[in-house]
Amino acid sequence: MAMTLRLTDEQDRALELLAEADGVSKQEAATRAIVAAAARRTKDARVRELSDAGRERYAALLDRLAQ
Repeated sequence: MAMTLRLTDEQDRALELLAEADGVSKQEAATRAIVAAAARRTKDARVRELSDAGRERYAALLDRLAQ
């Protein structure tokens, strides 16, 4: 799907730096950044989910250990 991405001069320079560092086009650098951000957020959400479940499951034990 085609998309126009409007960037400030500063954002464009940051994208250029990413592209140069990875030896890829700005298009590829933007795509990689989007995929990486999505992966981090998905992973963070899953870790929070598991942490909440663990705290709930072991609440009594955690309370005893805290004493």
